[in-house]
Amino acid sequence: MRAWWVSGAAALLLLAQVLWPQGAMAGSVLVVGDSISAAFGMDTRQGWVALLEERLAEGGFPQSVINASISGDTSAGGLARLPTLLAQHQPELVIIELGGNDGLRGQAPAQLQQNLAGMVQLSQKAGAKVLILGMRLPPNYGQRYTTAFAEVFPKVAEEYGAALVPFMLEGVAGVPSMMQPDGIHPTTAAQPRLLDNVWPALKPLL
Repeated sequence: MRAWWVSGAAALLLLAQVLWPQGAMAGSVLVVGDSISAAFGMDTRQGWVALLEERLAEGGFPQSVINASISGDTSAGGLARLPTLLAQHQPELVIIELGGNDGLRGQAPAQLQQNLAGMVQLSQKAGAKVLILGMRLPPNYGQRYTTAFAEVFPKVAEEYGAALVPFMLEGVAGVPSMMQPDGIHPTTAAQPRLLDNVWPALKPLL
């Protein structure tokens, strides 16, 4: 009787391994972003996403990290790419770091809001939790536009119950030692601060 039970359990375990993708039980964190998350101007191993992967491993968290960020991407591009990414990786958590390029190009905040909402809905429908990383624009874009832009991120997060980092570049934007010469992209030295900005909102979701 015992031998039958052991062999039956082994068969069920083997079947589970066949039907369940390798590593799927641990889940994954999918980062969909632009150059800020793609580690523009530096070795990708120095970027905040790579540092996140290291922190998860050191902290004993089982999740893997998938960085699907592309320099220059917009919220429209992220929305177009997301269905394939969700189907391919089946993430437990989706981090959305998009919108900066929308603002720099002067695109309508209403369109940004629609695109981010679409990404959140797609992610949640696929069973993933969502963390939105908020962005702000330099004041030279005008107070009316910069305010409307900044308000998009908390609006979407509140409406769809997503987690939020109000401003990912807090303590980094405008600090010369933390920014590359273009004034847009953080330096290597800023990457740990970016991760520290994200971590308090991210950790409870893991």
